[in-house]
Amino acid sequence: MIFLLLLVSLTAVARAAVLVDFQVAQPPIVPSNVKQCTVQVLQRDFAFSFGHSEIVELVPPTDCGPVGSWSAITLNLTVTSNGTQFDRLGIFTFQNVEIWRTSTPEPTRGDGIIWTYIKDVSQYMPLFETAGTFIFQLDNLIEQGLDGIYSSVVHATYYASSQQHPPADKANLIVPLSTLANDTGNDASVPPGFSLNVTLPTNTVEIYAELFASGNGQEEFWYTNAANEFISSLPDGTTFGQGPFREVRLLIDGQVAGVALPYPVIFTGGIIPSFWRPITSYGALELPTYFLDVTPFAPLLSDGNPHNFTIDVPSAEADHTTNQNWFVSGLLQVITDSSSKRTTGKITKYVVEPFATTSATGSVSQSEFDVEITVQATHSVHIEADVIRGSGKTTHVVWTQDMSYSNLQVYTNDALTQFIKQTATGDTRSTHNGVSVVSDSFSYPLALNMTFLNPAFTSWTSEVDHSYDRTLQASPLVLGTTIHNHQITTGFFQTASTGNTGNGTSNNTFTYRDTAGNTYQRIVNAALNNITFDEQSGSLAPTNIPAVVEQALQANDRMFAPARLPGNSA
Repeated sequence: MIFLLLLVSLTAVARAAVLVDFQVAQPPIVPSNVKQCTVQVLQRDFAFSFGHSEIVELVPPTDCGPVGSWSAITLNLTVTSNGTQFDRLGIFTFQNVEIWRTSTPEPTRGDGIIWTYIKDVSQYMPLFETAGTFIFQLDNLIEQGLDGIYSSVVHATYYASSQQHPPADKANLIVPLSTLANDTGNDASVPPGFSLNVTLPTNTVEIYAELFASGNGQEEFWYTNAANEFISSLPDGTTFGQGPFREVRLLIDGQVAGVALPYPVIFTGGIIPSFWRPITSYGALELPTYFLDVTPFAPLLSDGNPHNFTIDVPSAEADHTTNQNWFVSGLLQVITDSSSKRTTGKITKYVVEPFATTSATGSVSQSEFDVEITVQATHSVHIEADVIRGSGKTTHVVWTQDMSYSNLQVYTNDALTQFIKQTATGDTRSTHNGVSVVSDSFSYPLALNMTFLNPAFTSWTSEVDHSYDRTLQASPLVLGTTIHNHQITTGFFQTASTGNTGNGTSNNTFTYRDTAGNTYQRIVNAALNNITFDEQSGSLAPTNIPAVVEQALQANDRMFAPARLPGNSA
């Protein structure tokens, strides 16, 4: 059955006068008929918070079954803000492991904004079995013209297990690939690469890596950066150099273990801020992460010695460097053998070029500043290994990746008109004795049109057409998922000393299904800050009121609930 939800304005809904911002996403896959234990993790007004993360001690509850026996765990972030502020990056770290990267919608003056996002963190179950340091880094700035404070509260909900809902699958150990800082988020800034020495148990038999990476500063719009060969042919200040190609690499003792092409997340101040009210760009509230099977390296990493892990983000330029900066971190999900004997074996095939194969071509008309640039890249990985457990079993592991990338940039009319079309596709998979274990097939098309209405670049129109198509089996520990998100936005923006003005429309189509049979579909459109159409269906769809309104009402009820684990005040 399809539930058709037509809204004229969310402001007409009782108790939801503020603008309710949201990212289109599937509801978390959690049981509804088991005991739940919810604790407040922290509450904080992030005002001038650069260098002042919120740091609390998170203790596992004992009244939802034995510690670590839970069927699921979720984090609920609710934020309100009023005034003027940039979008800000948020980093959640627990036990020195980054578990969630998010960002903030830009607030509006008057009634302000509110958003709630629920993140399933069940795959990090081993971290939540013991008390530890929980850090939320949200670097905000208060100064003249920027007075928006992000009032935030985080709850953790633990779901008891039952016969129908058994304990969540989990690794034996989660190892951080992070700065190991205890006073801030544990992400590292690159370039250059971030390196860490890691020692794994000698009976390690499977290793699954998850990588976090996002461009910031001169790299926030990395897909618009021009190849160095052509940057001098553009008017000064048009864009940055170092080209548009980026890939995230994981190296073990200097050898490439796997690569990822990042999804172009657009933060809520990007291109035209009024695009993203109230619907953010896909990935803005939960940035995608990237998964690698590094099990072929298990025989090497189980020797009891420290080994060097490096995360970096190369470009297609000759020096492979980027501008400043990318924030990166990662983690290893480690599975050990039932035997305490050392894992042995060896890598039997390693066919990996250290960097992608790239090209940059183009044409220039100096008289008109008309420039056309095409950057292309491919990268393949093929690694095989025999992993011999101490208990006697031999596993032949095959890990392959095939990545393809293309970026077309066209600048005309002295760069007042700009067009960018980017495609990034890939197929990643691993097999253990012929059985598929990790797979990731993706396509991230992006088309961006911008027309500046004056030579001062103070007013412009734009259209963004981007999609996130991904069929992912991140590891044997989590559900496989297929997500399709297509978003088209159009709008106008003008900057002025008396205040910025703008408008925007957003049309969104989202579908989700997973290997457990859960489904969710949503078509939702907005114009001038108002939802104009909202249709949801599938087994996960709500049966009464729109999900964004339901979340907002719940958020208002819980925003100042008594805290069992109070955070520090700002």
